[in-house]
Amino acid sequence: MTIVSKIKQIIIRNSKKRGNIYGENGLKHIFDVAKYAKILARKRRADVEVTEIAALLHDYASLLDKKYVEEHEIHSSRLAQEILSRFKYPQGKINKIKDAIYCHRGSKNREKKTLEAKCLADADAMAHFSNIPSLFYLAFIPYKAKTSEEARVFVKGKLERSWGKLSSDAQRIIKKQYDAAKLILEE
Repeated sequence: MTIVSKIKQIIIRNSKKRGNIYGENGLKHIFDVAKYAKILARKRRADVEVTEIAALLHDYASLLDKKYVEEHEIHSSRLAQEILSRFKYPQGKINKIKDAIYCHRGSKNREKKTLEAKCLADADAMAHFSNIPSLFYLAFIPYKAKTSEEARVFVKGKLERSWGKLSSDAQRIIKKQYDAAKLILEE
């Protein structure tokens, strides 16, 4: 069994625990991020395995407990170290994974120094366009939108922010989904 397969099993198992406020949407988001991260890593000649593992673990802490959500990049980075060390994964690669996870959030505006970190940050934003219903779930459940209009505004804003964070090559990959979402979310 590969390291990636082992990590997927851990994520799937822990996503079913009661502390996961995102439900199946959180798991789908993680797998969408991993899909785009691999595409970008291949295109940019980054380390595909490191990038995929970082993508799989980037929101891991958020799945475990809502108390980690606010600083999930810090907790997910710490948990990546714990998990990967147990599998005797090389520390140099663990450091790249932890760095990519730590700086993946566009709202924190941390410098992305490696190709893997840039791939993860783009993939995280790209994944928002793959599952717009999950953004409505976010709007209504964790963020407590009271009306469909509040939810629409939340989702539209989230997608616009995500689009603005993307590099030009990532924008080209996701452009059709972006255009479709804009059309659907207009008043």
